Amino acid sequence: MKLSIVIVNYNVEHFLEQCLFSVRKAIANIDAEVYVVDNNSVDGSLKMLAEKFPEVKVIANKDNVGFSRANNQAIRISTGEYVLLLNPDTVVEDDTFTKTIEFMDSHPDAGGLGVKMVDGKGRFLPESKRGLPTPATAFYKMFGLAKLFPHSKRFASYYMGHLDNDEINEVEILAGAFMLMRRETLDKCGLLDETFFMYGEDIDLSYRITLAGYKNYYYPKTRIIHYKGESTKKTSVNYVLVFYKAMEIFVKKHFANNGAKTFSFFINIAIYFKAFLALLSQFFSKAVQPLIDTVLGYSGLAAIGYFWGNMMVYDGSGTYPTILFTIILPIYLLIWLLTSYFSGGYDKPYKIAPAAGGVFLGSLLILILYALLPEQLRFSRALILFGMIWVAAEMSFTRWIGYLLKRPSFQYGKNAKKRFLVIGSEEETQRVQNLLQSTSIKPDFIGLISPFDDKDVPENYLGNLHQVPDIIDIYKINEIIFCSKDLSHQLIIDKMEEWHSSLDYKIAPEDTLSIIGSNSINTRGDLYTIDIKTISTTSNKRKKRLFDIISSAMGIVFWIFIALFINKPFKFLKSCFKVLFGKYSWIGYCDVKDHERSKLPKIKKGIFDPSASISRNGLTEEEKEHLNLMYARDYSLSKDIHFFLRALRK
Repeated sequence: MKLSIVIVNYNVEHFLEQCLFSVRKAIANIDAEVYVVDNNSVDGSLKMLAEKFPEVKVIANKDNVGFSRANNQAIRISTGEYVLLLNPDTVVEDDTFTKTIEFMDSHPDAGGLGVKMVDGKGRFLPESKRGLPTPATAFYKMFGLAKLFPHSKRFASYYMGHLDNDEINEVEILAGAFMLMRRETLDKCGLLDETFFMYGEDIDLSYRITLAGYKNYYYPKTRIIHYKGESTKKTSVNYVLVFYKAMEIFVKKHFANNGAKTFSFFINIAIYFKAFLALLSQFFSKAVQPLIDTVLGYSGLAAIGYFWGNMMVYDGSGTYPTILFTIILPIYLLIWLLTSYFSGGYDKPYKIAPAAGGVFLGSLLILILYALLPEQLRFSRALILFGMIWVAAEMSFTRWIGYLLKRPSFQYGKNAKKRFLVIGSEEETQRVQNLLQSTSIKPDFIGLISPFDDKDVPENYLGNLHQVPDIIDIYKINEIIFCSKDLSHQLIIDKMEEWHSSLDYKIAPEDTLSIIGSNSINTRGDLYTIDIKTISTTSNKRKKRLFDIISSAMGIVFWIFIALFINKPFKFLKSCFKVLFGKYSWIGYCDVKDHERSKLPKIKKGIFDPSASISRNGLTEEEKEHLNLMYARDYSLSKDIHFFLRALRK
């Protein structure tokens, strides 16, 4: 056996599927074996492997044993002359393995090899070539000097910024996303250190390869796409703690006599400092827009209240009493903010319409409450009118400014809609077009491109590959989907690097119901699938919970009247409290034997279920699964209300 490929998977079914399709192409002419070690995934990965990749050798762990231990499980039973550790969120070129094995065969001093990596937009990933994280190197990285001097041999040594990205070079550390190693090297230096649960194990193994007398090489003559979506977000506190703690383990292990204690002290300071920054980043990413709306909203309301009172009510001799500014206006603002929130005004990407619409609904609620207030607290209705205009204008203006500044969290008008080019054969482009139209993204435009320059372009196509740059400009395209059945992965990566970096790119593997891409190293990667997840969208989850709260609260308040018309009134009252406190929802899935098989989004267990709409009893398992699927795919608030009322009547 020439090559053993080991992939560790944890709940990334669609990424793994795309990765294995690319691996299958790349090993077509190589004596190779592929192992997938699954760390107790619950997303259907094992079922997908059995159905689509029967040739893959699967190790199914009953719990998450970590990256190092999982890799070692497969390495120990593999038989290849070379062992490749490959991440599931990667796509390899069709000749990646051929080229890298040829290089290793011709360089007997090479113990390990890494390749050029690009992200989902075709941008070079600096971790393709890394230096040894000595205390000094780690210090320069953690405190930002590497970013300030990206090409310095001294300060940028962590990513070896002084080396050319397109030249073969000896490096110190290989990236764990793609580590090709000789079997004899692993026999000599040992397998991955299982002390490292996640992160740091690639650094440790790379260093031990050099200690064993071998060299590590960076080989950029072939490339892989690395979506970097298999674990936590780079900005998360969890990532900061796990990654830098792993670095601390490495330093203690290998530099115990070289100031490790001093370094450990500084690295812990850096860990908590970066964790604090990560918390701040997470807080501001979620809270900055509500804070802006609160500050500007109240400032405008206070100014309106002061000037209207001074000029129109008190004729220049004063203004409204303090209670208006300290209690009434803040309550008005809180209602406007809450109704905007429940209308989707704070769902990302931020949009003007739901925010302004929420303010209008809030104004109706305020007018109802206004009529119930005692006379001394009923200040001018003009304040409500002008306040509504101001808050709606402020929310619209700040979101419009965010859009003009091209912030990713803001969308306006047609910018919220996707304009696609799909590149592939007639059969594949039609399949992808149907898939896109089955999702919740509502494509604004789908243009088809032929991948064949030497053939006539079909009548319904816009052009061929050479014409794509002009087509992008003319049709205002913002996303391109490659059909990998018709295009080599080399060509796909070539075009990603060549065309506009502002575009988003996706790859549609053959015979799948998913399209995968990634816009940022901080994202898990964008995923388009046939949409059965309507029920799990942010707005629908919010609507569902709001209905549960309002209906259960009303059920408790008016229970004495409802009890006259329903069976088991005390059971209903008990259920109201369960739903109100979030233990249950009023409507959940029908109870079936195998919930995992349907892979529906998880929701709370329901007091009632969609079978309330069926007049007969004794539904089959298949009928229940169909009802669950329809409920998840076509969820709406009206369905919950309908099922709830039907169930009460029954």
